[in-house]
Amino acid sequence: MIDTLKQLIIDGGKLTVEEAVSLAHHPDLDALAAAADDIRRHFTGNRIDTCSIVNARSGRCTENCKWCAQSKYHTTGIDEYDFVEEDEVMRSALHNDSKGVHRWSLVTSGRKVSKRDLTRFCDYFRKVGSCTKLFMCASMGLLNEEELTMLRDAGVRRYHCNLETSASFFPHLCTTHTSDDKKRTIRAAQRAGLGVCSGGIIGMGETMEQRIEMAFELAELGVDSVPMNILNPIPGTALEHQPLISDDDIRRTAAIYRFILPRAEIRFAGGRMRLSEELTRQLLLGGINGALVGDMLTTIGNSIDDDYRLFDSLNLTH
Repeated sequence: MIDTLKQLIIDGGKLTVEEAVSLAHHPDLDALAAAADDIRRHFTGNRIDTCSIVNARSGRCTENCKWCAQSKYHTTGIDEYDFVEEDEVMRSALHNDSKGVHRWSLVTSGRKVSKRDLTRFCDYFRKVGSCTKLFMCASMGLLNEEELTMLRDAGVRRYHCNLETSASFFPHLCTTHTSDDKKRTIRAAQRAGLGVCSGGIIGMGETMEQRIEMAFELAELGVDSVPMNILNPIPGTALEHQPLISDDDIRRTAAIYRFILPRAEIRFAGGRMRLSEELTRQLLLGGINGALVGDMLTTIGNSIDDDYRLFDSLNLTH
């Protein structure tokens, strides 16, 4: 069955939901991962797409997302500030550019940034664009098409807005905005001429069927990049006691996502620090072809050099 479905994808076909669910129950995880790797190599080759982020506004978010350390509903002890200093922005951009990181993004907490504040962030982007070769991205909440066009005109080429989880499970995790709000922002970004990065967090209590549901939603939206975050239960958040999902569960999810989203950049993102090197290797040979490198929003990530050494050991280019 796996080889038949793999060939279907390579030949340009698409899985049905029922076929994707059947992969979730297939007993041979190694065979599933190997098939996902074949699909990855067929559509995207051996190149690992790298990106890095700057936490440009931290904390005091009005939204009640249960997983998030930056929500005002949680007490997590993170740093709080309205704007990252311009010097820090430039240091990050120049450092990542010098390391050969492909993409670089400013990420803000909150439902959305105001137009006044967006103007200031656009100035940051223009300065970064004038002195680096970075492919610039932004993640600034539920913006409208006019605001997204401002970012595009400042040199931003891709917008990030995670679905976070499936539409059916989202109301269990957040009630201050909806999955439809996020989809409206994604479509507005596409109309504004921006590529889209959108994925989610696995391990928040959803079923595998709900993860598959989200993958099909992302496929329907035609997103370019899919961050696969793994819940890192943060003390003080509503999900601080959520049990960790297993390594096999992570591998199976990544492989199924490659079947459903064969051409996308499916990338490691938040939660990487809980992965062993062996599991990281298995994922890079089981569907993953992108990585968020450096520090994450409120947790420490892998160093860029360590990631490059790992990619090199697997004959993956970066």
